[in-house]
Amino acid sequence: MDRLFASAIFCFTFFTLGFSFAQTAQFPLVKGFGGIYEVPDATERPDGSLEYYILVDMSTGGADNSEISRWVDNVARMMNLHGLAGVPQERMHVKVVVHGGAIFTLLNNEEYNKRFNTDNPNLPVYEALEAAGVEALVCGQSLQARGLKKGDLYDGVNVALSALTTVTTYVPKGYTVFKF
Repeated sequence: MDRLFASAIFCFTFFTLGFSFAQTAQFPLVKGFGGIYEVPDATERPDGSLEYYILVDMSTGGADNSEISRWVDNVARMMNLHGLAGVPQERMHVKVVVHGGAIFTLLNNEEYNKRFNTDNPNLPVYEALEAAGVEALVCGQSLQARGLKKGDLYDGVNVALSALTTVTTYVPKGYTVFKF
């Protein structure tokens, strides 16, 4: 019995110490979303002196309509990772063009509730992204194909002619494309 007790104490101490060293998520550019962690051993990091031009091509919707889409949160993570490495917000030039199944992440609460019986959990993320300087664009072709109007969407989104032309417009301007 003494061995069992000693083993239990050892395990408890080991796990308690392990958790006490766990990091807390950080949100340097997008407050409250896209939590990231410092990696002290990382030798490859973004360069804080560069200007970053990024176009996120987001076509994948969320897996569960009652939860934040991992793809929307991933935009916040990408921003925060650059911020953690010392890239200031003013050097981050990020646009997100949303189309396909991801278009529903942009619905306002009224329209989202009609479809999914819940408020849109992605709206606070988009608001935080907007506050961090990210521009959200919706594919006008996807909007038309789904019978949606600009009024059905989050107020902070702008309508593009299409996702295709948005990509072909921004790549020659030096934007790097991420496909989500």
